[in-house]
Amino acid sequence: MGIFNFINDQLLKMVWLSNLVRYFVEKVLGLSVKERIGGSIHFFIYDTIKIFILLSILIFIVSYIQSYFPPERTKKILGHIKGIKGNIFGAMLGTITPFCSCSSIPLFIGFTSAGLPIGVTFSFLISSPLVDLASFLLLMSFFGPKIAIAYVIFGLVLAVIGGTLIDKMNLEKYVEGYVREIENVDIEVPEMTRKERIDYAKDQVKEIIGRVWLYILIGVGIGATIHNWIPQNVIEKIIGSDNPFAVILATIVGVPMYADIFGTLPIAEALFMKGIGVGTILSFMMAVTALSLPSMIMLSKVVKPKLLGIFITIVTLGIIIIGYLFNAISYLFV
Repeated sequence: MGIFNFINDQLLKMVWLSNLVRYFVEKVLGLSVKERIGGSIHFFIYDTIKIFILLSILIFIVSYIQSYFPPERTKKILGHIKGIKGNIFGAMLGTITPFCSCSSIPLFIGFTSAGLPIGVTFSFLISSPLVDLASFLLLMSFFGPKIAIAYVIFGLVLAVIGGTLIDKMNLEKYVEGYVREIENVDIEVPEMTRKERIDYAKDQVKEIIGRVWLYILIGVGIGATIHNWIPQNVIEKIIGSDNPFAVILATIVGVPMYADIFGTLPIAEALFMKGIGVGTILSFMMAVTALSLPSMIMLSKVVKPKLLGIFITIVTLGIIIIGYLFNAISYLFV
């Protein structure tokens, strides 16, 4: 237990960094972290540095693992698995692939054009932005292992159920015709050397950080504002436990936003510190990552309106149900 606490506090939560930033704010800037300005500066610097450090390390590790599962190999693996097992494998493989919903769409097209069952591809599409090793460890650093594990489990369950429902509804005809007509060439997957895998992981770190850094800064800025400037009673009135529609409201607010889990975590952290229900917070995070407006626009070019509407409805209802369930059993996680 002592080793786990050390890893959690010093490596994931980076208590040492928080203390260092506190020293800078109080001793160098002459501000108290207990006051609004000092607290906002401490929150912004600490969360920004922590997220970028963890993100860089985690993207490198995940990308190195991902190098063993290029799209061609993934298609071969999924192509031999049918039924509910296919949905489970699709959801699981989504955990080692792209970090946002938009970057999952091209792989979704590739899987669909390769003739994989539509339910399997949608299980992949749901889990890919929601659940991965990086998000799991970052969630641990913010909320602890219980909430992180529960988030991953519920995310995977949503992906499996969502894909299974779409499969049972026989909606293949609502995939745009050109996707099915894309020629697939069965090529041999080249083996990468260790150096090539390391170079690939480095490139992924540069690419993903370059793509998300602005959203992280915006998210941290919003989080700092919520934590230090918006009174708790105002937040509780809007999305607190006394509002029976808090989960629905958080989900609706999250859908139009474009960010990934890394940009939403600072906002979620600030809401959590304000006492907002875990389910409400996770519903917001899931809506942002799985149903962002840009990714839905991209998906609308691949599937017809009826299938897009069914997908959005299933995922939205799933997120709302998960949110209320989390709130009901939140005493198990805090």
